Amino acid sequence: MKISIRRSRRAAVAVALGSALALTATACGDDGSGAGGDKGAEGSGKGEIVFWDNNGGVRTDIWKEIIADFAKANPDIKVKYVGIAATEYQSKVDTALQGGGLPDVGGVGAAMIAGFAAQNALEPLEGRLSKSSLDGEINKDMVTSLQAAGGDDKHLYSIPTSANNGVLYYRTDLFEKAGLDEPTTWPKFYEAAEKLTDKGKNEFGYTIRGGAGSIAQALDAMYGQTGITSFWDAGGEKTTVNDPKNVAALEKYVDLYKKVTPAADLNNDFTKMVAQWDSGTIGMLNHNLGSYQDHVKALGTDKFRGIPQPIGPGGKRVQVSNPIDGLGVFKASKNKEAAWKFIEFASSKAESSKFNESAGQVPANTEAANDEWIIKAEPTKLAADALSDGSTTIVQLPYYLPDWNTISKTDNEPNFQKVMNGSMSAKDFLDTLADQLNTAQAEWNEQKGQ
Repeated sequence: MKISIRRSRRAAVAVALGSALALTATACGDDGSGAGGDKGAEGSGKGEIVFWDNNGGVRTDIWKEIIADFAKANPDIKVKYVGIAATEYQSKVDTALQGGGLPDVGGVGAAMIAGFAAQNALEPLEGRLSKSSLDGEINKDMVTSLQAAGGDDKHLYSIPTSANNGVLYYRTDLFEKAGLDEPTTWPKFYEAAEKLTDKGKNEFGYTIRGGAGSIAQALDAMYGQTGITSFWDAGGEKTTVNDPKNVAALEKYVDLYKKVTPAADLNNDFTKMVAQWDSGTIGMLNHNLGSYQDHVKALGTDKFRGIPQPIGPGGKRVQVSNPIDGLGVFKASKNKEAAWKFIEFASSKAESSKFNESAGQVPANTEAANDEWIIKAEPTKLAADALSDGSTTIVQLPYYLPDWNTISKTDNEPNFQKVMNGSMSAKDFLDTLADQLNTAQAEWNEQKGQ
């Protein structure tokens, strides 16, 4: 299944670039109008639409609140909510792309845009945005990032809702008791991880993510330690992921597993990792702004802090792309007008502020970004400052590659677990990842005529 999905995406890229239209349409068995051969329709702007939440369970409550608000303002539109776990969302959409059953509107984050857009599954939204009350209210940098992630400079396939950012959460009470400095640098991070560990008392200095979503976190730790600031070499053809410095950094990072981390980390996705940190005596956790409210509920605000990632060589902070989430309209929708109305409403100042306060993320709506709650949510404020004050360099991940999500998740998350349990070396892991990325980049450049 993995191979067939990847091949269909690559074929779809060729369609989008006009290099193999007839061949692809014949191979897919449709009329070339989009995934499944369905162009959809504008519809009446009334009736029922289906919304797929790409972080179901975690964001279900806040989305249901926004949907209830929308129903009051738009009584002639009913939104059917379907919550899908983040780890299952892409495969769910891929399956629907092959066999039908796509929603009208759904979550479309930066990491998944290219894959969906390459299959002609998403409705371009730049025209609707330019005529909307939202025009000028959505953060321009986030719009630019999502447009670039789609691999098509002409079209915008997702309206950004929020920006996330990597955060190092640490237990201030445990650090104070141990007489440790705040883990603002990588040496201080490693020192704390070791000193806060007492396996006999089931106390650990750190929790490492080994389950779903592990690759981005590992890349963040690698580039943060080495200070390498570009994902590609100067020619834009070879990735830097397997640079010897990155290999050494990953070896050091993975060596933490079971020495200063719980053994359960091997299979922990973010929900299990966050729950483990909130309920135990673990010193540090790398996650993002999205789990801030969970920590507040579990620990209050006086037992932990959430700070930007540690500073690396030369006093500079380097981190991988800060994830941007958004909402898109699926091309097969029979009621695109109503779907767009829902996106407009959810992206308005009040609803954007409500959603992002719940999620602990930076709002895409620029007016919502000035709301008072952001000042009170320290990790969000610190993240926003770090991204705007020149202290941080972002290594842009190649979201534009249609195969990016498959390579970074399906293909290599199991391999990263092998590195953690010692059955695969960090070098072999990164060399394998690099080979796949270089191949995907070469195919992309070839399709673009470079």
